[in-house]
Order: sequence, then C-alpha cells, then structure tokens
Amino acid sequence: MVLAQLGGSISRAIQQMSNATIIDEKALNDCLNEITRALLQSDVQFKLVRDMQTNIKKIVNLDDLAAGHNKRRIIQQAIFNELCKILDPGKSSFTPKKGKTSVVMFVGLQGSGKTTTCTKYAYYHQKKGWKPALVCADTFRAGAFDQLKQNATKAKIPFYGSYTESDPVKIAEEGVETFKKENCDLIIVDTSGRHKQEAALLEEMRQVSEATKPDLIIFVMDSSIGQAAFDQAQAFKQMVAVGAVIITKMDGHAKGGGALSAVAATKSPVIFIGTGEHMDEFEVFDVKPFVSRLLGMGDWSGFMDKIHEVVPMDQQPELLQKLSEGNFTLRIMYEQFQNLLKMGPIGQVFSMLPGFSAELMPKGHEKESQAKIKRYMTMMDSMTNEELDSSNPKLLNDSRMMRIARGAGRPIRDVMEMLEEYKRLAKVWSKMKGLKIPKKGEMSSLSRNMNAQHMSKVLPPQMLKQIGGMGGLQNLMKQMGSAKDMMGMFGGGDK
Repeated sequence: MVLAQLGGSISRAIQQMSNATIIDEKALNDCLNEITRALLQSDVQFKLVRDMQTNIKKIVNLDDLAAGHNKRRIIQQAIFNELCKILDPGKSSFTPKKGKTSVVMFVGLQGSGKTTTCTKYAYYHQKKGWKPALVCADTFRAGAFDQLKQNATKAKIPFYGSYTESDPVKIAEEGVETFKKENCDLIIVDTSGRHKQEAALLEEMRQVSEATKPDLIIFVMDSSIGQAAFDQAQAFKQMVAVGAVIITKMDGHAKGGGALSAVAATKSPVIFIGTGEHMDEFEVFDVKPFVSRLLGMGDWSGFMDKIHEVVPMDQQPELLQKLSEGNFTLRIMYEQFQNLLKMGPIGQVFSMLPGFSAELMPKGHEKESQAKIKRYMTMMDSMTNEELDSSNPKLLNDSRMMRIARGAGRPIRDVMEMLEEYKRLAKVWSKMKGLKIPKKGEMSSLSRNMNAQHMSKVLPPQMLKQIGGMGGLQNLMKQMGSAKDMMGMFGGGDK
C-alpha cells in the first residue's frame, strides 16, 4: 500500500528511540531526523516537514518534563498529533443530505482516476440510500463518456453525456437540470483532466463551476504525483473553491507523500481514499485511524466495522465465544477465511490490526495471498466433518492427506502447507484465550463507563503487552476518541 514504506520507517524510528536506555536530546534528534528523512523521501513538501519537526521540539521540551513523565509516550503522542495535523485542516467538508438535491463537481489532473472515482462515489452513496446520477462534462478526452457510461451501467446509476456536443458548460448545465427534474438527490459532474499550465482548461473548469453552482467541489488526487502535488493542488484551489480531496491509487507502491502535501495546499479535508480498481475499493477517510494504521498501531474501530459488515449479527456472539475459548478448528479457519475474503483486500484488513504494518503485505502479494486462501478452502472442501471439527492436526495422517489432495486436485505438499498455516493461526488464536465477554445487555453501559483499568481486564494479557501495557492502552483509547470506539472491537457499543 502507498505510504506503507513511510509508515514502516516512522515506526522503526520510534521503536529505536523507545529502545534507547535514556531518552535525551540526542535520542530525540536521531528519531526526528529519521522521521524527517522518511517524509522527504516520500515526497512530502519540505516546509511541511520542517514545521512538523519544529512543532514536535516545542511540545517535547525534555528539560521542562518533570521526573516520572513517560518521555517515550509524550514523544510518540506528539509525532502522532503532528502527522494528524498535516492531514486534518481542522474543518469538515459539505455533506450531502438524502432527499435534498446536491451537486458535486469533480476536478483534478489528467490520469488521476477522476471518472472511476465519480462512479465509486456515486455507488457508495447509492448503497447508503441516495439516488445518485452522473454527468459527463469531459469533452476533451476521447472515450471519457464511453468510460463513464460503462461504469454507470455496471453500477446501475443514471448518466448523462453527449457524443456530439463539444461545449462542456452546456452539457453540465443540461445534465444537472435533467436530473433535478428526475428528483436525483446527488448529481455528480465529471470534468476534463487539466493541470496548472493549461490556462484555457482551468478557465473552462471555472465556467462549469459557475454554470452548475456545485455544493461541493472535490479535487481528485493521484497518490503517486510526488513533489509537484502542492503547486498543482494550489492552482486548482485558486481557480475554484475546492472543498474536499479524494486520494486515489492508494493500493499502489508509490511514495504517496505528495498526497499529504495536497491536503495542506487546498486546506480541505480528505473524505475518501481509493484503494483499488473495483467499485467497492473505496474507503471513508478518517485521520486518526489512518495515521494509527500508518504507524502500525492498528485501527480497531475500522476493523470491527468490517466484521460487523461481513459477519451476520447472530453469528457475532458465537465468534466472540470461540475467541475467548481459544479452541481453533479447521472449520473455524474456513469460516474466518470466508469472512476475510468478504472484507476486501487482505493487506487493507491486516493493516487495521495493532502490530501489523502495511509493509507486511507488500504490493503484488495481495492477489497471491487471496489465491492461496481460496486454494486452502478448496482443500478443506474435501475434508470430512470429523477432520474439520478436530483441533488435533495429528488426526490427518498420510493416507487422509493423500485423499484430500486427490479430492482437491492439488499436490500433497499444498495440503501440508495448509496444515502449517492452520498451526500458525491456531497459535495466534490461542493468544485470545481468556478474552472476557460481557453478557448481552451489559455492553452499552460498559462502553459508557469504560476506562483503561476496565479495558485492561477485558483484554487478553498477550494483546495488552503488544499494545504497550497500561500506558499504551491509555494512549490508544485517547487516540481512538472514546471507549465506545474501543468497545467496537468486542462487537459492543451503540450502533
């Protein structure tokens, strides 16, 4: 994933500082220099990096910190907050309301993935109950209307465009009027890609904006743009009132720091990130969980939202009970693989877990991992109920393994590899043994009154240790904003 390398470098710098015997000026400077180098190498603008370093030094004044303060935690928190500040302009963007017509205009550079993002944005809102429509005002690029038409047809979203009309202002105006009459409550206007050197195209964009009077203008930003991001984003902001940013191609291997710079240039919040080519590879962007995942600290609330989406409500208590018992069978592995495939790209899901970095699932390995999981499931389809429900892998002797391999049409070494994976996951699962599950009805009151002390009693000892003990847990709860978010990880909290 984009920024995975940056997250890994920052995590390592923090870890090295944490391992230092004494946290003094030298240890702090070494850590900050390492982070600065990582940010600059990832194409984050120099001024942003310099300001961040200055701010952290102001916050973490080692001479003023009284004895007994946890300097490591204070430095970690300062780094976390400053990274959040780069990505958070401190203001929210316009939010469309169901039943009330809103016009959203998309602008951006050529090749940034604008047309695909328009459809993803429409599809996301359609699933939430909106009635979206797409207008293609891109008359500059050959095939733009065909692409939008194809995407919209696939997603069953109404669209408007013309093969003969060459004036984008006229098309945009007519399209918006047409869909207003049809009572569409979210009208999305796709415009031509352009860059700051093209004065005529920038002027055309301003005219489309004046004609359609959009409630929100979204700047679509390719995460791989690099150092040019700041200037380009600023040029768009000067021409039209950019109110939000969507960063695309976040599944790539680009450095991605330019995307951080664009937020600072437009002073507009990032509202979504595109994490793949498919229609549903589109995530709502939330600063704190994103930075938390970037630093390998996980995003429990996001992970649990994924679980709520894919695990039926009636199965959730059963899953939590199995977790607390620590009894892992091949059938549980099969069920969890099914849920994992429903959750979306594996690397994306893993990066939500504390202790996992997006670097652990490098680009190019996701499809391989997904194919491997499907292969394992095919082999498990060839097993008997007794084999699936046993937690003793020794039950599978050579003759049984031969039978499974023949049934699945795979070599026996694949069955052995699958059993090794089972043993590895069983070990991870066993660490969850002792997870204390609150009784039904207790969860919402518990989430309201929850503090770190209560939380530490609910968590298994191994997980508490991985988070960084009581201090790490308090820190994580502050970052996630509330105990209710944390309780989401146990299927609790008010939805």
